[in-house]
Amino acid sequence: MRKRLVPVLIIVVGIIGFILLKATRSEPEPVTPQERTWRVETLQVDPEARQPSLTLYGQLESPRRFTVVAPMTGRIDQLPARDGQTVAEGELLVALDEQDIEPRVRQAEADLADARAQLSRERIEHANDQKALTLERRILENARKGLGRIEQLVERELVSRTELESAQDLVERAALTVAVRQRSIESHEARQAALQARFERAQATLETVQRDARRSRFIAPFDGVVAGVQVASGDQVSNSQALMDFYPVEALELRATLPQIHALDFTRALAAGQTLVAHTLETTPQLSMTLQRIAGEADATGVEAIFVLDQPAPGLRLGNLLAISVPKPAAPESAALPYSALYGNRTVYALEDGRMSRIDVERIGETLMDNGERWLLVRSPELTPGTQVITTHLPNAMQGLKVDTTAPNQAESAQ
Repeated sequence: MRKRLVPVLIIVVGIIGFILLKATRSEPEPVTPQERTWRVETLQVDPEARQPSLTLYGQLESPRRFTVVAPMTGRIDQLPARDGQTVAEGELLVALDEQDIEPRVRQAEADLADARAQLSRERIEHANDQKALTLERRILENARKGLGRIEQLVERELVSRTELESAQDLVERAALTVAVRQRSIESHEARQAALQARFERAQATLETVQRDARRSRFIAPFDGVVAGVQVASGDQVSNSQALMDFYPVEALELRATLPQIHALDFTRALAAGQTLVAHTLETTPQLSMTLQRIAGEADATGVEAIFVLDQPAPGLRLGNLLAISVPKPAAPESAALPYSALYGNRTVYALEDGRMSRIDVERIGETLMDNGERWLLVRSPELTPGTQVITTHLPNAMQGLKVDTTAPNQAESAQ
């Protein structure tokens, strides 16, 4: 009986102890939840008319770039030019072997001399044919007179008919000779035209060979840069084979893709006679270039704007990628903000009563600040003078988020 009561007593004692401990415990102080505050920086804006700029990226090209090709088949004899070398006007770039050129020139000269001789002989033969025709006609006339006398003698039976037949044969041979001579004279113009064409063809061939012979020594037509040398001294090249590229140091063009939303503004500016001068970014020294024209074709990404460098830049090469800043017409009521203030493509946040307030803005372009930084130009009816725009970029930015501001940096304020 006692063994059965021991477990029960232990349980009862445990329950009583738990109730006592619970009744005598201390009450914790209640916790009041606090909203987290994010520390940010702000910028006080003052919208006014500003000169926006647009950053474009383009590639250098040259409209005067051309490829030097071999004018004829031959061997490369001289190749003083090297890839990337700057060459002055009048310097030799490449030359073919003279031993491959001289035989062709002599052959063309011989063909022309032969054609000239053939034409001259035809003229002489024509003059001889005309003289011979006069004599042959006299012979034919005399043969006919002799035939008449023989016929009279035959009628009188003073000669045999054999002599009559001989006289008739003599007349026919004389007539045949006259006919052949006459046909030769009549075909003279056709033969002379054919020989004249042959002469002119040989002359044209000689001029072509002489021209190619002159071109076999390619001289730089202006100060330029050698690019893409594709042969070496001693190589055997074929007719019209590309040897190298050559382009002038001056007159380089930058072709930059202009977004469609800006294309119309630039087209109108050019039509109005405005001069738009762009400047390169991230280059030393800074280069200027003028917008010359807009390309004739566009695609889904935009249209190409073509800028011409205002001064020679020997350090630049075709294919260089450059970033340029292009001015746009002045935009009224625009505010300059650092890129860190922008969310997405058209959202900034203003500080109102310690919380973030969303503002939709219109992107106008860029502007270059006094310290050399590029800031964004935006416009919105909600951006009024004195508006505090949050410039700290928060990954969790949202409408109504509580923030704590530091003192605005007046040196960076857009005045």
